[in-house]
Amino acid sequence: MSVLELPWLDITISACVVGSLAVGRVRDPHRAARIGLGFTAAVFAFSVLAWLGFHTGADPDAIRAASLQPRLFGRDLLTLDDLSAPLVPAAALLHFLTALATTRVRMRRFSFAWSLASESILLAMFSCRASWLLVGLLSICTVPPYFELRNRRRPTRVYVVHMALFVTLLVLGWAGVEANLGGAPPIWAVVMLMAAILVRSGTVPAHCWVTDWFEHASFGVAILFVAPLAGVYAAVRLVLPIAPAWVLQGIGIASLFTAAYAAGMAAIQRDCQRMFANLFLSHASLVLVGLELHTEMSLTASLCLWFSVILSLGGFGLTMRALESRYGRLPLMNHLGIYEHSPTLAVCFLLTGLACVGFPGTVGFISAELLVDSAVEASPYVGFVVVAAAALNGIAVVRAYLILFTGAKHRSTIPLKIVERERFALLTLSALILGGGIFPQPGVTTRHEAAVAILKERREYVAPGAGEHDGAPPSAGPERRAGAAPGGIEPGLASPISGRPIPRAPEGVLPVSRSRSSNR
Repeated sequence: MSVLELPWLDITISACVVGSLAVGRVRDPHRAARIGLGFTAAVFAFSVLAWLGFHTGADPDAIRAASLQPRLFGRDLLTLDDLSAPLVPAAALLHFLTALATTRVRMRRFSFAWSLASESILLAMFSCRASWLLVGLLSICTVPPYFELRNRRRPTRVYVVHMALFVTLLVLGWAGVEANLGGAPPIWAVVMLMAAILVRSGTVPAHCWVTDWFEHASFGVAILFVAPLAGVYAAVRLVLPIAPAWVLQGIGIASLFTAAYAAGMAAIQRDCQRMFANLFLSHASLVLVGLELHTEMSLTASLCLWFSVILSLGGFGLTMRALESRYGRLPLMNHLGIYEHSPTLAVCFLLTGLACVGFPGTVGFISAELLVDSAVEASPYVGFVVVAAAALNGIAVVRAYLILFTGAKHRSTIPLKIVERERFALLTLSALILGGGIFPQPGVTTRHEAAVAILKERREYVAPGAGEHDGAPPSAGPERRAGAAPGGIEPGLASPISGRPIPRAPEGVLPVSRSRSSNR
């Protein structure tokens, strides 16, 4: 057995849980920070090994034999596929760099125990196949942020109301889908799922919880909660495979309006954190717009943009966090002129900010180009709104840079230069952003494979008579299932990757793309 054939995904999630319990017992914040940083570094290393095992095609039978999941649950509930394989190490990297960039000033306010607990839930959610387990993880994922607000003695009402609404809609909607597995899901159930996704993603008018969250939570925890875009993952796993075209169009229209509205709000904000919150809302909505079009190009663009948001928007937030640890809350009213004191932070701020809006040579460029092209193909009006939202986001980033770093001379009697921990974290993200922009083909190829697999499986599971933009026939109805071949294999359907027939998913298991159990 090779090293890559060990169950690294199980080890990754277990390390998060053990680390959270271990750090939670330490009372000294500086010692807890050192232990927490060690655990987050180990979790990131394990997640990279899990991704390498999937990418290199490690023997799935050997991995399954070493895993405890089949012994405990009878099957693999947590596994990697084309969609989730890059997301797991990306989320682990963001947690590790956030912990690394936490200075001594912020160690008392940043809970490493809750951060590791949230990371374990997030990584399990990104690798989850069982439908009800995914619904449960999406619900549990909302609990640690509540304790973050409560421990800081900040208001929780807005957050609790919105997350309670999200969980209620999600549970009731999926219960309706599961109750009618033999045919098309009820309209009311799909509408509830759609509403749950829009609430979780902060779509207008259910967007106020995002700005309230950034207002009251510590900035590092706020970034880690929103940057992975858990609402988008729920949309891909729960809504996209089964929803009729009109439901996806409803998500697209609401997301398109939110993208333009939030971009406009970001361009006129007087506070840096509120500007960041609106940037997040705009980018999360643009990802949902790409999902709504559900063509190969648009879905590839959406998945690429999703990965870009984790890196670029996460790096942009960490740069702002480093600035706030020196200067306090950053206003966007008067020029501060702090470039001379923090030139490295200024460069990272501009680079990560421009990467968010798709500047050429960065990781966000190819995803922005693909999204604009696919939007224009769908409708010139949709393409115009997407371009306008991107332009407004660019104006917001450049405006914030000019106000913070130029136009005045900031005087200080203490050194305000970047420290080595922050330098390593920000330069690592900058290298990934530039590397992904200069050599985009490997990332685009993997995202395209995932998009093709998702669309193939949508044709298998889509509601009868829903209709498709790309001409795919309606499927998954009783008539078609009655003609299934022996062994639960639908005739005429082949995997877009292996070319083999696609088996029907067992009851309670989400339709997914190529996973460890079928990658060879």
